Amino acid sequence: MKNKGMIITINSGKGGVGKTVFATMIAGVFAYLKKKVLLVDMDLSSGGISVILDISKGKTIYNLFDDITNNRYKDEDDYIYKYDEFISILPSCNDPREASKIDSKVLEHILNIYKNHYDYIIIDTTHIPNKDTLISIDMADIILYLIGDNPQELKNTANLLSILHDLNKNNIKVILNNSYKQEKNYFSKFDVKSVIDHNIDYILPNSLYIKNINRYLMEGKVLTLNNKLSFSNVKDRELLLKLVKDIGDIDE
Repeated sequence: MKNKGMIITINSGKGGVGKTVFATMIAGVFAYLKKKVLLVDMDLSSGGISVILDISKGKTIYNLFDDITNNRYKDEDDYIYKYDEFISILPSCNDPREASKIDSKVLEHILNIYKNHYDYIIIDTTHIPNKDTLISIDMADIILYLIGDNPQELKNTANLLSILHDLNKNNIKVILNNSYKQEKNYFSKFDVKSVIDHNIDYILPNSLYIKNINRYLMEGKVLTLNNKLSFSNVKDRELLLKLVKDIGDIDE
């Protein structure tokens, strides 16, 4: 069993591959396993977690940064939104101009604060390699790198994975996401591995595709906890449970 406070950072080589939805989905699976999870929206300029989970604007990571910097910080719970008993969320900035004001050292301090209070911290990042993303990668116990099979995306992925390996980041798991589209996959698994020069650790199959997904997202619910979906396909449900147990080092 892993130590308390595992940081899981979700990254990709481009936008639109399903990072934010995937982050909330695996948070839901951890909650199903009765693990305490903090979702951190580290796309500070245009974070999507608050949008897809319909979180009303309250305190954010910027307020936490500002209070720490000015010695007003008292309690970490003052800055989070509680989705349910097991899932909490640290939202991104209300104003994108606030993002550039947040110091990297304080971001690191913030993540260390919350490590002591959660079983898992899941960080949703932007695909742009800015300071916030780099801090999230540096502090990660495991990096989940989400990819599709778009040719340009695979080229970007190959370059970024090469850089991460040069930085001795050996804690990367590549996830091929075939679930965000209905059309046939353009490349085979072998083709993708050849282009990115890295193993494909997990595949999200096309059977996980949700028709009219935006209708469900408008309800502001974690898809894996939405009773209207319930992932009735036993094979898909077992796949997600296995994936989360593997990355979370859960024995039971």
